[in-house]
Amino acid sequence: MHRFLISAAHKSSGKTTVSIGLAAALSSGRHGLRPHSVQPFKKGPDYIDPLWLSVAAGRPCYNLDFFLSPDEELKAQFARHGHDAEVCLVEGNKGLYDGLDLQGSNSNAALARLLDLPVVLVLDARGMTRGIAPLILGYQAFDRNIRIAGVILNRLGGRRHEAKLRAVIEHYTDVPVIGAVQEDAELALVERHLGLMPVNETAEAGRHIAAIGERIAAQVDLSRLLDLSRGEWDPVPPPATPPSREQPVRIAVARDAAFGFYYADDLEALAAAGAETVFFNTLTDARLPPCDGLLIGGGFPECFLDQLEANAPLRRDIRRAIEAGLPTYAECGGLMYLSRSIEWKGRQAAMVGAIPGDIQMHPKPVGRGYVILEANASHPWRDQAATPGQDPPPLHAHEFHYSSITGLPSDTRYAYTMRRGHGVDGRHDGILLHRLLASYTHLRATSGCDWPAKFVQHVRSCLATDRKEPTPCSP
Repeated sequence: MHRFLISAAHKSSGKTTVSIGLAAALSSGRHGLRPHSVQPFKKGPDYIDPLWLSVAAGRPCYNLDFFLSPDEELKAQFARHGHDAEVCLVEGNKGLYDGLDLQGSNSNAALARLLDLPVVLVLDARGMTRGIAPLILGYQAFDRNIRIAGVILNRLGGRRHEAKLRAVIEHYTDVPVIGAVQEDAELALVERHLGLMPVNETAEAGRHIAAIGERIAAQVDLSRLLDLSRGEWDPVPPPATPPSREQPVRIAVARDAAFGFYYADDLEALAAAGAETVFFNTLTDARLPPCDGLLIGGGFPECFLDQLEANAPLRRDIRRAIEAGLPTYAECGGLMYLSRSIEWKGRQAAMVGAIPGDIQMHPKPVGRGYVILEANASHPWRDQAATPGQDPPPLHAHEFHYSSITGLPSDTRYAYTMRRGHGVDGRHDGILLHRLLASYTHLRATSGCDWPAKFVQHVRSCLATDRKEPTPCSP
């Protein structure tokens, strides 16, 4: 088995492009190399990079996050999803030693130590020659427990620049150069206000990923990479969660170009809890599919204002269903879509109107990073405390939004009190209305936050309360 962590000296070094290219090249087989089964992982909270990596590798990408999971759970996640793959590729976030605290306890280096991963450093070499040697030597010396297996030089200014860097690295260090990637506009991934464009928004993603894979394969020694990352590792995956024996429920899930932010393990957890997920398209479908509950995840509704506004039949259907008591959970982009309107770049478009507030986009982030939440007593599917009279433990999650909501009534009820983060207003998150919970916070199914199972059970409870069998959600 081969396993390695792709990291860098700092963010925006090109490690995402290199990771996508390696996943595509290794999984499809290039330049005489046979195809390998590649399991991609992404460190930290991220939806967009995993979407690209999933397409490149042909397998769902899973996130590994110290803030959301304890060490043992991270090792179990890595074993569960990677035990049957020939190559486990982990894309880091930020720089190798960057982290939230002085000790770097949640850094890429910490993940490499925890999972025993050799590190491949992607170095943005623009403007560098001899100075690259002390950079590499410093990264080696900073933590001797980290094995830097090789470097991939990126954004080179030509063959002469490459030759100088190779000579310097060979003379001063013992770290092999396993790739040298020239500056190339064809390798660029489209970016905008919240980062990379999600792969679900462009029909050209497959072609672009194939092109990146070909260029990376031509400039990286894939055989050397595999030799350097080979190890004796026979992980025993933890037992799978047994499927629920309770009454199955149908959950309608918005998944299209506007809404695509769902963690792969969250969807799997919904299925394990007994949910049949039925996907629908907010841009083209005129009605909700028959369902017992509704889930609208994050995305970029502001980039699809015309299409979302034009699909008035679906917007009316969703509003009527929520007002009639359909159990609904919405995160970030989903919250925006369920509001009265979204205003962006001088354009205001009508949305669902289930939430009596209006969305205003801003040029800078309003809420960004990790959050800690306390679930209030009014939360419809919060944990029940083990000890009577004791509140459930706080939830760890994350947020990333450039919008705020205005015009909410003064008596708006909330599911969460913010210990850390911004949420709706810096103090609260989780707007409650009818059987709707809509928040800016993104939850993730972990040992400390099994939200899919709780939401599914909430849907079952609503069905029992209504004393009816599963029926179409549209009145």
